[in-house]
Amino acid sequence: MTQPFLFHPQTHDGVVRVEDTLTITLFAEANDYESVSLRHEPDNEEYMVPMSKVGTKGRLDIWQANLPLSEDKDVTYYVFKALTQTEQYWLDARGVQKRMPGREYHFKYNRRHQPPSWVSEQVFYQIFPERFCNGDPDLVVGTGEYQYPSRNRQSVKKQWGDSVGDHGDTGAVEFFGGDLAGIESKLDYLQDLGITTLYLNPIFTSYSNHKYDTVDYYSIDPKFGTNEQFAQLTEKLHQRGLKVVLDAVLNHTSISHSWFDILGNGNGAYTSQESPYRDYYFFEGNTDKYVGWKGIDTLPVLNFHSQEVRNQIYLDDSSVIKHWLKPPYNIDGWRFDVIHMLGEGEGATNNAHYVKAFRDSMKSVNPDSYMLGEHFFEATQWLQGDQEDGAMNYYGFAHPVRALLASKDIQFDPINLDCHDFLEWLQEASAKVPWSNQLSQLNQLDSHDTERFITTLSGDKAKFAIANQILMSYVGTPCLYYGAEIALEGSHDPDNRRCFPWEQVEHSEWLPYFKKMIAVRRSSKALQKGSFMPLYVDEACLVFARQLDSEVVLSGFNLGKQSNQVELPVWKLGIEQGAFRCPITEKMISANKGMLTVSIEGEHSLLLTH
Repeated sequence: MTQPFLFHPQTHDGVVRVEDTLTITLFAEANDYESVSLRHEPDNEEYMVPMSKVGTKGRLDIWQANLPLSEDKDVTYYVFKALTQTEQYWLDARGVQKRMPGREYHFKYNRRHQPPSWVSEQVFYQIFPERFCNGDPDLVVGTGEYQYPSRNRQSVKKQWGDSVGDHGDTGAVEFFGGDLAGIESKLDYLQDLGITTLYLNPIFTSYSNHKYDTVDYYSIDPKFGTNEQFAQLTEKLHQRGLKVVLDAVLNHTSISHSWFDILGNGNGAYTSQESPYRDYYFFEGNTDKYVGWKGIDTLPVLNFHSQEVRNQIYLDDSSVIKHWLKPPYNIDGWRFDVIHMLGEGEGATNNAHYVKAFRDSMKSVNPDSYMLGEHFFEATQWLQGDQEDGAMNYYGFAHPVRALLASKDIQFDPINLDCHDFLEWLQEASAKVPWSNQLSQLNQLDSHDTERFITTLSGDKAKFAIANQILMSYVGTPCLYYGAEIALEGSHDPDNRRCFPWEQVEHSEWLPYFKKMIAVRRSSKALQKGSFMPLYVDEACLVFARQLDSEVVLSGFNLGKQSNQVELPVWKLGIEQGAFRCPITEKMISANKGMLTVSIEGEHSLLLTH
């Protein structure tokens, strides 16, 4: 028989908590099932909870059961077992299966740890401060003003918009003059674009332009501005209803940090074996040989086995993590650089313990702060609720989108996926993570660490538009890398960190498109928090629904050269009749008898609201 329909929204349409009990709702095609059970493991043993029919929605039966939260663990796991007269079907977080699924794909609910609800409502904008906007020309680093420690390289002052050099040459020590005053001067622009949260790459004192080698965790880099200036900026952001997330580089420091002190200006770990900071880092016995991050000798790795390191970074009331969350700065969250690598010793020993400790430190100051981790690959183990609220979603979003649209993997090796493969990747990656954490994933097409997506696509405008519609309509929180809204080009790091060409804004063909897409995202609770349901997929075409309460948004695309007419079973959403509207073109189309017939032009997108 044809595989019947089963669907469980993990939103409040399908999960309602009252104290220590969840009311679980399942939707199924009417009269297809003899019985449905809810399977869970409260004490690592199987229990089957019978579900009852409680109503209908269109041609769907509504099944419900009460599920007690597990008392022996924070995360409650559950799946559904549905029986016909001759068959059994299981529903897990990926979809319908023919047999009982492995536990990693069960639905998950964390009883204690939930991300801030505001995160999924945002549109983030990542700024590389040195290249965004120059607001105070007097602050620009001069040629020869900085001598990069242990490198025969001096700072190089360049004119705004000049080409960017390579890392092997002057790439890390070129300065164009971006600063906090520049960011503040563009707040009207960012709000007009529709941005609600700024994510800033590191802004603390450092002698490189990227600032991932911190010299002082407690001071804003003087070439960006002052601590007072940053406090004023955060106040102005909050007055506008905007939020700000900072970049924390706590796995390693600069060799110029006073704790390390490679130049011997004080009593740092490198200077003296008797230094009180000696065990902050990893030295080979009594020698001056030390461990650098990924072998880079300008980035000595911090040792979290040291009590003082723990105090300085996250335990003390004045620790780095707590300091910037408190007044007068009141930042709204931290993005933690290479957080999966920090720990005791040269490896990541006890990593989970320290990530949890970072979380506890943050939440003790601001329970509603956002903890974001950097992971280039699968981050499932950090996203079960008790560690990170969300991750930079390379594995579950950026990688599959790049593979589908550009036929390149993360190493830029060839890969060919069709829409079936793409959907399977999305569903597999998301299924392993509790729903609330899925919503708090930071989805990006590119960043300061990747080639810009328009360049990866060789300038393909049709695919660029499709990619950005997926970004604005898929589960998770969208983030634009500065300049994406005008299709700023850029190859691999550091060419992806070009100066923002402000002279191009007025005549940009892309800016109106991005404003419309961001406006759609911000006006739709279904796109911010709604369930995800695939409605149609073939090799070149995918259409999915986001649904919350009575609001439905359909988003899809056709990668084929020819127009594709598809039949969408909107009855699965409980819709038998009704009009759908395109929020971009205002065109209307109606469903009839639970089906919606749509035509998607070749290499175009579909976006409809109901």
